[in-house]
Amino acid sequence: MKPNKLKFAVLSTAALALTSCAVPKVTAIKEVKETPELQNSETIATSGDFTGIDLKTYFTDQNLLKLFEQVKQANPDFKIAQQRVEMANSFLKRSKTELLPSLDVGATISGDRYGKYTMEGVGNYDTNLSSNITEQQKINTDFTPNYWMGARSSWEIDAWGKLKNKKLSAQNKFLASEEGLKLIQIDLFTDIANLYYDLIALDKRLKIYQDNYNLQKKAFEIIKAQREVGKATELAVQQFKAQNNNWLAEIEHIKLEIVTLQQAIATITGVYGNNIERSSTLLPTNYEILNKNINVDAVIHSRPDVFSNYYSLQASHADAKAARASFYPRIDLGATFGLNSFSAETIFKPASLAGQLLGGLMVPVFNKGQLKYEFNIADSKQEIAFLNYQKSVTTAFNELQSILKQTKIFHRVLDLKEEEVRFLDKGIEVSNDLYITGYANYFELINAQKSKLQAELDLLRFQHENTRNNVLLFKALGGNID
Repeated sequence: MKPNKLKFAVLSTAALALTSCAVPKVTAIKEVKETPELQNSETIATSGDFTGIDLKTYFTDQNLLKLFEQVKQANPDFKIAQQRVEMANSFLKRSKTELLPSLDVGATISGDRYGKYTMEGVGNYDTNLSSNITEQQKINTDFTPNYWMGARSSWEIDAWGKLKNKKLSAQNKFLASEEGLKLIQIDLFTDIANLYYDLIALDKRLKIYQDNYNLQKKAFEIIKAQREVGKATELAVQQFKAQNNNWLAEIEHIKLEIVTLQQAIATITGVYGNNIERSSTLLPTNYEILNKNINVDAVIHSRPDVFSNYYSLQASHADAKAARASFYPRIDLGATFGLNSFSAETIFKPASLAGQLLGGLMVPVFNKGQLKYEFNIADSKQEIAFLNYQKSVTTAFNELQSILKQTKIFHRVLDLKEEEVRFLDKGIEVSNDLYITGYANYFELINAQKSKLQAELDLLRFQHENTRNNVLLFKALGGNID
């Protein structure tokens, strides 16, 4: 090896060694806390393993499924999320091209007028006096043109994995955006389902008031007849009228709430407000799913919110590696090939062929402080991404366990409330008979009506809460929307 080459190799090795000593280490990705078994002592004996959940088998109401499709077609938030996925995909494609050499093809024309007392001016003048050149090789010393036509290429050698990690980061960010799109879709479906069942619950509440109002009108007729023969007072009549007006006012208020809910659903589905077609059935508890053996880790890590945070963690780790690689020397290769001449007449002659090869090794020295700060920022972002990932896993576990327990409790509550309503239905018939025969007063009759109404409203409230709980269960179990 020649002395100059040996000297260059020694200096390059020394520069690389000094650079490596100052390069910080990337924090390894931490492991999330192990999830425990579901603490649900009330679970019925299992009937197999839980293998997943499907949108159209979980929600069987065709009117609700139509609303889901409208959300996908017209909801602005969903459309915005789709565009974010497209942006992430474009970033990914761009990161792939950064590993490849660049190639530019084109032509340039320039001209210079050199002073007589410059190196270029003296050199051009002296060249024209040489006997070794032809007439075509003589240079115009008043105004020297320069014509170039060809291709230029440059390539950064990814010796330290900086570009590779940028590509890996873009890939994980794209995957995170896809999971984010699924999460937005599930959240929108959950919101629509809750509003839809809120609307059905209002319909049922309206019917309860209307039925009880019609039932009370019969008792009111009895009171009025009793007053005519002197067996009831005007006070009893006025009490019944007041209660009738109270219920009629509640009926009108429920109608107002129905209009408001229909407008909210129309806004989410991205359409102008209109009447929302709906059934009359709330979402029942899917005991077939609850009786399955649930693999907690598999369910939690199938959720798009957890998946999205996982990919974000992987992306931040790759960003930290790319930031670390910036401390090492940058190796660039370049090449230029084309036709170059100072005369338009000779530009296309074979003798005008020209080329250049370039190689560069740039070692960061005085900007290491900036690189260090950028690395520290990337490392902190990785820590934040891990904490978000751990938080999503913890939230997903607690949410699933809570919903499963609540579902079992709702089952018992609904049985008790349904039995209470049956008892009070019979109580209404008995109170009417007792009042006619003189064994009960009008106050007991009014209380019997109120108790029945309240029991029916309580039953509906628990049925509604159970429905909302089951809507959340869909999301807690992964919310498969494919």
